[in-house]
Amino acid sequence: MKSRQPSPDQENGRLNPSAVFAVPEGVKYLDTIDLARLTEAFAKWAEQSRRADTRRSRLRLWLIYLLLRHTGARLGEVLALDDAEDLDPVAGVVRFRGRKATREVRLSDEAASELRRLLADPALLPLRGTLCHMDQGHIRRKFQERSRAAGIPLELANPTVLRRSRAIELLRGDMPLKVVQDMLGQSSADLTAAFLDFSEEDKKRITEHILERESRRKTSARNAFFGKVARVIQGDIQARVELSTLGGHAISSVITVDSVQSLGIRPGMLLTAEIKAPWVLVETCGSEPSSSAENRLQGVIDRVTVGKLTAEVIVRLADETRVCSVTTAESALRLELRAGNPAWVTFSAYSVILKVD
Repeated sequence: MKSRQPSPDQENGRLNPSAVFAVPEGVKYLDTIDLARLTEAFAKWAEQSRRADTRRSRLRLWLIYLLLRHTGARLGEVLALDDAEDLDPVAGVVRFRGRKATREVRLSDEAASELRRLLADPALLPLRGTLCHMDQGHIRRKFQERSRAAGIPLELANPTVLRRSRAIELLRGDMPLKVVQDMLGQSSADLTAAFLDFSEEDKKRITEHILERESRRKTSARNAFFGKVARVIQGDIQARVELSTLGGHAISSVITVDSVQSLGIRPGMLLTAEIKAPWVLVETCGSEPSSSAENRLQGVIDRVTVGKLTAEVIVRLADETRVCSVTTAESALRLELRAGNPAWVTFSAYSVILKVD
């Protein structure tokens, strides 16, 4: 079994469960370094020939490798592609047409850029539509040849290992098991899960991490509200996201439409809303204050710590969530902020930061 290297999250003291699994004994795959070496071996080899016919053949092999590497598809599926119909270089999408359905696989920006370059190469233009139609035996021999040049053992030098390696890479990148299964066109999630194994130590650490995360959601974390997206109202540039929290609060945040799309924010999604202390205002009044701030929450002052210049005010809400406000010492004294006094905390929707759970 290949040794596990600590992920950046582990090194910084945070656990990323998807990054700690081990690959079961007997599963042959290429790690990140192996994949990079093999890819470089194919890329350089494809551009080395001066003869037009040899270069054309190598570019076709490079295209096939590129598709195998980034889609995790079977060799037969890639060789059956019609590059004129099934490859969308602009969107960076590859379409695999099965008997019952067509599955689409998106490429990374880097892979899509290389795909566009290859399809626009004058040497390949006369063969458009049949670029992937090559002999399987020839492809496998070239795999072994390029693997040998990259210093990779021949037992790992085949498209099947590359497909398995892509699955493991995606799973370690935190892609859900079902999504990886669909991307690879596997009939059962059990086949994808066979690439994974968790040691008892891994299971213990993952369990602790999840329980700790659940605890953080339910306890009085300062200025953090965990909840579900109730509504998303989109404008032309910005959007308002309304969150229903575990404690029954309604929190509004205004972010850009681009952020909504990039984070995939939608009704029903779980999010954490956070507010920095300097953006929180505290008012001591019994009734709800008149304020332009979209977020107004009622509570009781739990603690006031006054320094030479600034003061920290902690307000405890009904669900035991603590909201921290930082103001000037002068303001804290002038407003007579004292522990036990009823208070309202207010903050603008523009000051609420949303984090995807």
